[in-house]
Amino acid sequence: MEFKNITYQPGKVARIIFDRPQYLNAQDYGLLAEVDQAFGLAVADKNCGAIVLSGAGRAFSAGHDLGTPEHDAYCEKHGMAGSKSLDLAQKVKDMLEFYVQKTLAWRNCEKPTIAMVHGYCIYAGWMLAAAMDVIFAEKETLFLPGMVEYFSAPWDLGPRKTKEILFEHRFITAAEAMEYGFVNRIYTTDQLEEETLAYAGRVADNYLSAPAWTGNIKNAINHMQDVQGFSSEIEAAYNTFCLMYGLGAHSGAGPDQGGFARTNIAKKNFEHAKPWLESIGLYKKSPPDKK
Repeated sequence: MEFKNITYQPGKVARIIFDRPQYLNAQDYGLLAEVDQAFGLAVADKNCGAIVLSGAGRAFSAGHDLGTPEHDAYCEKHGMAGSKSLDLAQKVKDMLEFYVQKTLAWRNCEKPTIAMVHGYCIYAGWMLAAAMDVIFAEKETLFLPGMVEYFSAPWDLGPRKTKEILFEHRFITAAEAMEYGFVNRIYTTDQLEEETLAYAGRVADNYLSAPAWTGNIKNAINHMQDVQGFSSEIEAAYNTFCLMYGLGAHSGAGPDQGGFARTNIAKKNFEHAKPWLESIGLYKKSPPDKK
């Protein structure tokens, strides 16, 4: 199978790599459709025991694609609502399929999944990382959670911490994300890939030696969350997102302001948080450049 927006590497540890580095791996529907196909290939491969999701270039994913020519061409070809479409009903249908239903399906993929995150992980990037079982991050990664289609942040961070961060709207560091339980491990740039793939290899060996046992561990944990209301609340939160979207209550910020994610505000508020983060050991100033 030929892919245009991702790189798929089959094997004991299958790799799905977002490959739109010119857009910081912003997620258009074409990319997400290929991610879905790649997950299908990995699940069907009896020699695959784990799946690693990552991004090429400078970022894991800068979030939603808000209107690249490739995105609009894909929408036109497949009868979907592009970035300039005023067909709100079609937009709601498309977002439900690609950002909720597919993401829930990836969460419930029968094989262990690991997100390897670096650079920026913003909004839709957060959604895809959150859908994986385990997250390893480069220590300089900046995460931006938000009220998005797959609204997992209250589960990822806890309700009170989610309120604090989303009310202020700011980036959080990899150290914070680990402290709050969203990220499992953080590594330096030169360690991240090696350590992630080594861990994934051990997981794959365990899965391949006892797939039913390992698979049932995942099923039992996901079921525990679903009994608590995870999947039904994700679907209900999507309705809230659509109400916000339909009423025009979401941000109309332009690209120079960071678009839908308003990254300019998130960066400014992150600067305000740095002294506090430094005081509790969750942020460390970079040493000045030597001249």
